[in-house]
Amino acid sequence: MIRALHLKGLQQGSSPWTAPKDGESDSDAPVFSRLDHIEALTAGVYDTLVIGAGINGATSAAALSHAGARTAVVDCGDFGGCTSQNSSNLIWGGIKYLENLEFGLVRRLSLQRNELMRTYPSAIQEVRFFVAVQKSSRIPPAAMWLGSWLYWFFGNCHTNPPRIFSRKQLNKEISLLRSDRLRGGLCYSDARLVDGDARFVFNLLRKAVVAGAVVANYVRVADLHFSSDGVWDVTLEDAIGGSRFHARARTLVNAGGPFADQLNELADFDSDAHHVYSKGVHLIVDKILPADRVLAIFAEDGRMFFAIPFCGKTCIGTTDTQTTNPIVEVTDSDRQFILENINRHLDLEVPLTKADILAERCGVRPLVVSERDSLNAADWHKLSRKHKVEFDRSRNLVCVFGGKFTDCLEVGREVREKIGTCGLSLTQASWYGEPGASARSDTRARVQQAKETSEQAGQLPWGRLWRIYGELTGWIADRICADPILAEIVIPVEKISRAELECIRDTESVVKFEDFLRRRTSLAQTHSDRQLATLAGIKQAGQILFGDEAEYRYNEYFSPRVAVDSRN
Repeated sequence: MIRALHLKGLQQGSSPWTAPKDGESDSDAPVFSRLDHIEALTAGVYDTLVIGAGINGATSAAALSHAGARTAVVDCGDFGGCTSQNSSNLIWGGIKYLENLEFGLVRRLSLQRNELMRTYPSAIQEVRFFVAVQKSSRIPPAAMWLGSWLYWFFGNCHTNPPRIFSRKQLNKEISLLRSDRLRGGLCYSDARLVDGDARFVFNLLRKAVVAGAVVANYVRVADLHFSSDGVWDVTLEDAIGGSRFHARARTLVNAGGPFADQLNELADFDSDAHHVYSKGVHLIVDKILPADRVLAIFAEDGRMFFAIPFCGKTCIGTTDTQTTNPIVEVTDSDRQFILENINRHLDLEVPLTKADILAERCGVRPLVVSERDSLNAADWHKLSRKHKVEFDRSRNLVCVFGGKFTDCLEVGREVREKIGTCGLSLTQASWYGEPGASARSDTRARVQQAKETSEQAGQLPWGRLWRIYGELTGWIADRICADPILAEIVIPVEKISRAELECIRDTESVVKFEDFLRRRTSLAQTHSDRQLATLAGIKQAGQILFGDEAEYRYNEYFSPRVAVDSRN
């Protein structure tokens, strides 16, 4: 159990995490020191080094570490800080791929969605998609209706069945829809990440750490080569402290996401697959639709376009624009496209404008193409979203191309299988999912004790804490029992307590304010920069998280953002 973990020191061949000795208090655990993990990277030879801590890297690390591999993970930025923080927060079987007749892909994704829903019942929840069929729709309503049933059967009827709606019935479900454009509609089910994509990534990495993995954010790969003794020698640089050091590993996993091709070039790996990029943008506005449903409409370019519930707000998008650069930003044309499409279909009292945008999500989808493929504009939207895992057996190098949140478990299993052929003795241990009934019962008892100790503890959002922290929720409760003042709510808008902030500080390697605001929580996605800068409790939270560096970290994050925000 996580409560039994304790940082004891850095010994060659072991993780910085070990169990406490008899008589030691569980309230002392767990502690995560980024500098200790960086120091541990230089200790001996790892079985595998995973480069990249997005969804592909996190799932690979969790699978490998629980299988018994001595695993290290590095990322040049924060955990889940690139592509994996800019998804639609959906876990879905890919209904749109039916149009391209990719039945095998839809079947696999649907079954993987089901597995994620079963193993993460709190963090991943079913949500109904309401599809508005316009009079000008390029797809006949009958085809959509049949497709929704086919989709349901591909998913083994795991979710609630589809329904068809007349125009009047759909308007009753989504009252803001403009009825003059409607022919009717239907609904089907998929799932969503309740607390967001970056949090899901971090929790997978936490699974890896529990199994003994060493993980370090803001550590970039400066150089790497495969030495004559059959070991990868990797030169790493601490992006915060500036120091350079070496890590050695018998196998290497390139989980660099959109930067995987550059890493392959550095490793001199001539892969068959490579990436092309699709830029996707979402805009977040105040809630305009019910929180228990997704609205799906057809955008002006014929693609599916969504309004998705997210942390009490509405996330609208996405775009799909070909780009050659993995580093992208939102443009005025992106904003205009999204706002025009949502305003065209909703009968809002006041149409949405740029002033209504609270936050923006912008990233690239790394799409897999073969070196032999030729790509033109007509092919672009038909590119498959399949992932591919390539293996250089002669140098024990695995590279993951593409990948989605929905197929993350399959990626982890494939990587474990490839690494397992490199002379390592790996097991088939379980490595994902929420804690079981016993842990839930134990946590519930400890939470009840905290509520009896502190009246304020009864006001805390224990359901959210369980979704996010799992067994660490019991540790938070124990801290409150030991010191009831820790139940004090510091950030009222999300009921974030001092105990929760100390948990984040001590166990989640928060280096910058952005790590906390954008990825460990969703505060930066549900408030504009100006709102966030003056949010009640935000500076006090900084003091708890960063101590003497609090003012520096506050200014580092807010100075450029509020200046830009005020000019818009």
